[in-house]
Amino acid sequence: MSLIFEPYTHKNVTLPNRIVMSPMCMYSATPNGEVSDWHIVHYGTRAVGRVGLILLEATAVESRGRISDRDLGIWGDHHVEGLKKLVDFAHGQGVKIGIQLAHAGRKAVLDEPIIAPSAIPFDDRSKMPQEMSKTQIDEVIRAFREAARRADAAGFDVVEIHAAHGYLLHEFLSPLSNRREDEYGGSLTNRFRMLKEVVRSVREVWPEERPLYVRISAVDYAEGGLTLEDSVEIARLLKEEGVDLIDVSSGGLLPNPPGRVYPGYQVGYAETLRKEVDIPTGCVGMITTPEQAEEILGNGRADLVFLGRELLRHPYWVIDVARQYGHAFGGARQYERAYR
Repeated sequence: MSLIFEPYTHKNVTLPNRIVMSPMCMYSATPNGEVSDWHIVHYGTRAVGRVGLILLEATAVESRGRISDRDLGIWGDHHVEGLKKLVDFAHGQGVKIGIQLAHAGRKAVLDEPIIAPSAIPFDDRSKMPQEMSKTQIDEVIRAFREAARRADAAGFDVVEIHAAHGYLLHEFLSPLSNRREDEYGGSLTNRFRMLKEVVRSVREVWPEERPLYVRISAVDYAEGGLTLEDSVEIARLLKEEGVDLIDVSSGGLLPNPPGRVYPGYQVGYAETLRKEVDIPTGCVGMITTPEQAEEILGNGRADLVFLGRELLRHPYWVIDVARQYGHAFGGARQYERAYR
């Protein structure tokens, strides 16, 4: 049997297959960060397409934590109703759904003041962020906790903490953006402290029987930034905190490109963390074909395969691959006539 269609169980959640829709911002929320009709159609289509796990886009735990003023939010109880509609529809199609909890930090493009570990802007055109006080750090940690509580109320199967792509928690991890001289800066152990406290605060309210993921950028692609060796240690620390899976990406801290990219260029990072730390991983990055996915799973390079742009182009990828492989994995009954 194709490994793509092997169910994957972690905690009390079983994914029907190994394909995950990677979080991708749609910049289509209401001005108050609420779900719009676009999200209902967009995520609903991938649920009809039988993606094993849908991960919602970066969803802001604070108003000042949005990447843009059209980002989804989960900083208030008023966000739960719209998010629950997405959850209920996905469950009705037999697939699982998760949410990525995020804070943009210095990469927020907003009219209001923005915050970061240190007063270092993303680039020459970006707003100068405020260096976070201890009070502000505590506020953000509480915001992640409350966001996880709301995610539970909405019925999500998985929560993912976004600590990648140059957003706030990644900013704390990298010495290129964290120049603090207190307990949140300096050594890797200190720079990890913010993420550790966020994970612990989320675990206080997120049910133990449901998985908790963390997305990291394995390398910064810049001298003096995070290396793969650093990320191995970060993965060890996350495992100690009870994180169930690491979603492994790269870059995003600086406006520099990662250099040459090619199909599966980030898979090796996921493979290294999986093998050296013995923790489940997901891989992402220019994965488009079932042959790539089979190779990754068959060679034990990752446990889950995250598809991004390919699922934007081809929302029924999973159904078409199932039919290609002769797998008994039908699509929605409403569309059966298309395959007769």
